Amino acid sequence: MCRLLAYLGSPVSLEHILYKPEHSLIVQSYQPREMNSGVVNADGFGMGWYHTHKDTAPYIYKNTLPIWNDINLPHLSRYVESSCVLGYVRSATIGQALDFANCQPFNHENWLFLHNGFIENFRQTLHRRIRSTLAPEFYDKIYGSTDSEHLFALLLSQRQINKHRPPEYALRTTLLGIAELAKRHQIKVLANIIFSDGKRLIASRFAIGAANPSLYWIRDELNFPNSVIIASEPLFPGNWNPCPENSIISVGEDCDIKIEQIY
Repeated sequence: MCRLLAYLGSPVSLEHILYKPEHSLIVQSYQPREMNSGVVNADGFGMGWYHTHKDTAPYIYKNTLPIWNDINLPHLSRYVESSCVLGYVRSATIGQALDFANCQPFNHENWLFLHNGFIENFRQTLHRRIRSTLAPEFYDKIYGSTDSEHLFALLLSQRQINKHRPPEYALRTTLLGIAELAKRHQIKVLANIIFSDGKRLIASRFAIGAANPSLYWIRDELNFPNSVIIASEPLFPGNWNPCPENSIISVGEDCDIKIEQIY
């Protein structure tokens, strides 16, 4: 089921967000507390972050190793600092290849994308249907086989169609469209999503036909002032707020938080 996190706020080292918390993403990779399926997240990982001062595309670091076996990440994390960080540890859906093309985060231009969840029987149900609706430029940039990357391409297509509307609208439209297809095919869909352009976070906690995967947010915690963290599981004791089921959570540049129900 994977575990994910996103940070937006005052510049922070990757080490501070990845390794210091007692229930960090590293710990969640081998000892998660709230996964609905699976036991560990050992099928690779990925990190994405934005330059603190330059308006440039995000940097991405991925590996197909379990995150606890990557010997470079501890050293790298001490020297990298960012105001916006996205991280992910993978528990691959049965039948999905363990390779770099299927590791998250996915990106397009300034956008980074994470997905925790699945589309049930994706190849037999919604795979062809989703691909038939994609804008050509996003269709051609799908390099892996996961439902996650197809959801990102669908979201980007909706962004293009609705380019004069806020990105939350594209996410809502994407999820409502997937929900309609899921009901028609009588399948389960779990879609906890986080995407970012480095200046804001937009997330969803969403499910059709199953319990919503866990997702929390916290703001201005003592060790992370002037910031918001969104994560699958609380990283440390504190005033963590469960994201409402079937909702979209938006975090702006000033760390203001807005929550709206999808339906």
